Amino acid sequence: MFTEANIKLWSRIGTRPTFGFVALELVGRHSDLVVISADMMTSGGLEPLRRKYPKQYIEVGIAEQNMIGIAAGLASEGFRVITTSFAPFQTMRCCEQIRVNLGYMRQRICMVGLASGLVLGTQGFTHCCFEDVAVLRGIPNLVIISPADCCETAKALCAAIELRDSVYIRLTGGMRNPIVYTQDYEFEVGKSIKLRNGDDVTIISCGTMVHTSLDAATLLESRGINATVINMHTIKPIDKETIEMASKKSRLIVTVEEHNVIGGLGSAVAEYKSTLPNAPAQLLIGIPDTFCNAGNYDYLLNHFALTPESIATKIQNTISKIQK
Repeated sequence: MFTEANIKLWSRIGTRPTFGFVALELVGRHSDLVVISADMMTSGGLEPLRRKYPKQYIEVGIAEQNMIGIAAGLASEGFRVITTSFAPFQTMRCCEQIRVNLGYMRQRICMVGLASGLVLGTQGFTHCCFEDVAVLRGIPNLVIISPADCCETAKALCAAIELRDSVYIRLTGGMRNPIVYTQDYEFEVGKSIKLRNGDDVTIISCGTMVHTSLDAATLLESRGINATVINMHTIKPIDKETIEMASKKSRLIVTVEEHNVIGGLGSAVAEYKSTLPNAPAQLLIGIPDTFCNAGNYDYLLNHFALTPESIATKIQNTISKIQK
C-alpha cells in the first residue's frame, strides 16, 4: 500500500478520498471490519467500497447519533468498526453517545472526522471544525490522532483498527495535500516523530501544520534561529518523553495546530510541561477563541496567521523577548 506512487496519488486527491481508498483496502483484508457512513459515501470516497463489499458498508444518512449506536452494537458483537462524517458532526453532534458507548462502555470504534479545521470555510463555521479535539480530549479511554499528511492518514487508519481503545482520527487539509512523508516509515500511536533538529526552539505540531512548521523552520534558519520540528500526531495520549526532552534543550516550546488554541495540542503540551521543573516558555499558535466570516481555505489560513511567514515571525519576536 505504501508505495511512492500511492503516496503521490494520495497527496493529489487529498485526505477524504485517501480515507476511502485505505478503507477499501482494509475491508478487503479484514472480513470483520464494517464501515458506517453518515451521508459520506461520495464525500468520503466510499462508493467503491459500497459496490465491492456491500455487506461491510452501512449508510445511515444524516443520523450521526444513530451511527454511533449502531457502531457500538456491532463492536459489542466482535466487529471492528469505522465510522465517518464531517468532523463537527462526527464529534460534537454525537458527543454524549461517544462518551457513554466508547468512553464509559469501552466499545471499540475508530471514528474518522473528515475535513476538520478550516478547509470547509466556504460553508461557514457550521462545517469548519476547530473544537473537536477539545471536546473529545476529556473523555476517558479515547485516543486522538491528527495525521500530518495523506500517508500518515493511511498509517493511522491501519494502526487504529488494531488498538484496544476507541480512536478519533482528525483529518485536515484538502486536495494537493502537502507531502511530509515520501516513503513508508514506522508509525506508532503515542510516539511522536522528530522531523528536523535544532537547538534554539522546538516546534511541536500536528495535522496540516506539520508541513507548515517545517517551512517556518526553514525561514527561521535564514534568520539565525535553529528549530527542532516534532510531528505530534497523537494528541492523546501525548508523548510526555518528547515534551520533557524538548523542555531540557530549548529556550522556547511552540505548538502549532489548525485548532482552537484552547483545549487542543497546545493545551495538552502545556498541561504536562507545567509539571516539569524549570520548563521554558511556550508559544501557542492556532485559531484564536473566536469565529469569523466564511472564506476559502487559503483566506482563513492567512486570516488566522497560520502560514510559514506568520509563524516564523511570531517565533522570532518571542525569542527576541526571551533574550532580553
